[in-house]
Amino acid sequence: MPVPPFETARLLIRPLAMDDLEAIHQILDVDLSTADFGSEGAQSRDDRAHWLQWTIMSYAEQVKLYQPPYGERAVVLKQTGELIGAIGYVPCLAPFEQLPGLDPQGVPAPGRPFTTEFGLFYALAPAHHRRGYATEAARAMIDYAFRQLRLKRIVATTTYDNAASIGVMRKLGMRIEKNPFPDPPWLQVVGVLENG
Repeated sequence: MPVPPFETARLLIRPLAMDDLEAIHQILDVDLSTADFGSEGAQSRDDRAHWLQWTIMSYAEQVKLYQPPYGERAVVLKQTGELIGAIGYVPCLAPFEQLPGLDPQGVPAPGRPFTTEFGLFYALAPAHHRRGYATEAARAMIDYAFRQLRLKRIVATTTYDNAASIGVMRKLGMRIEKNPFPDPPWLQVVGVLENG
């Protein structure tokens, strides 16, 4: 089932469209060029256009394959129609069981096998930080994931020094788990929210 557009008090969360290229490129590749999204970093406009085409096509293809609705969506101010960021569901593959709260035996250890988790991604233009938009958009996505997709839990990941993202996780009621081990270096902080 495709993810429908969501409306919150101040936001519209909708599928991305090719008309969003300039705005999403500006946000993800210029304004947030130094942000650590756990990917390849800032992209050229042409590379972002290719990514956007792939993202748009994936909405329908995932439905055809009965797959989870992974992929980014636009975060838009309802009052002005301005695209201010992206939010979406992402597959997360990491050794989550080496985190204290996710280890079934309660004894975290380095080198645990990798497992998959259903993740939440969000990135907003810096001009729109500290206004509660990320939390508002994430709440709508979490509500859909728990009510419609009937997920057991959802996670979000970030770096040790990203206080703003950790703050969003806390406002969402996520339990904050920190990797007590140096490896893998990209698995640092995980917010975990259980359904129910």
